[in-house]
Amino acid sequence: MFCCLRSCLNGSIHQTNKTVVNRVKEPEIHLDVANAGTEVILLSNYLRITGTGGALGTAPLVQSKSYFEVKIQQKGIWSIGLATRQADLDKKYGGLDKESWCLCSDNVTRHNGEEYGPVVATTNEPTKSNGDVIINGTTVPGLIGIEDINEDLLLTTGRSDGGGVEVKNPMQENNSTATTNQERTQQNQFPDEGDIVGVSFDHIELNFYFNGKKLDVPFQNVKASTVFPVIYVGNGAILDIILDNFHYPPPNGFERIMLEQSLL
Repeated sequence: MFCCLRSCLNGSIHQTNKTVVNRVKEPEIHLDVANAGTEVILLSNYLRITGTGGALGTAPLVQSKSYFEVKIQQKGIWSIGLATRQADLDKKYGGLDKESWCLCSDNVTRHNGEEYGPVVATTNEPTKSNGDVIINGTTVPGLIGIEDINEDLLLTTGRSDGGGVEVKNPMQENNSTATTNQERTQQNQFPDEGDIVGVSFDHIELNFYFNGKKLDVPFQNVKASTVFPVIYVGNGAILDIILDNFHYPPPNGFERIMLEQSLL
């Protein structure tokens, strides 16, 4: 009788344990508190990052074609891309070592401390060249410099035209307006608050996307056996990682990051 009872109990225990194992869910993918900078703050179920430094994702990119997105909730300093677990996560920027490959908020991509860019055209301060002014790569002749002012008139009247009428270059006002409009347009061409940065990786190329549009700044030298999503922040930046329900369709053939056991 006792033998039968023991056999029944053992059978029930084994069955119960087996049932528990079957009910274990795959771990959720999110930013990894165990692989984050010492001054990083992770919020919203570990999907939001702020503070100073970087954080890896909890899952590596093991499938053939992976895709994820990042939403910029508040601007500041940030970097988005891939990194290994040997990357320095106490930096504000990614890409400062050979273990990270990132698109950065200062309009460049970085890897191993080398900068590639700018990602989009930037507006530079006008610089003089042979008496002309170069604005965004275009030479604008005739802008008046101090060497063009009539010295006698300047000494006797305090004015350069001798008649109380301010000298203006007919192109200056138009150029100023055009430059302002261009700056506004260019600012809207690079991720800012509310924008979405997409990241795709197929173990050959790492590509970035801005609100669904591919940026022509691929990395083709991601030489690491295991890489993870990474986000770096600083100066008040707040970013959210998006691992499902994307704002924009992934590139053809790319999918959300999958856990290794789900690929078996």
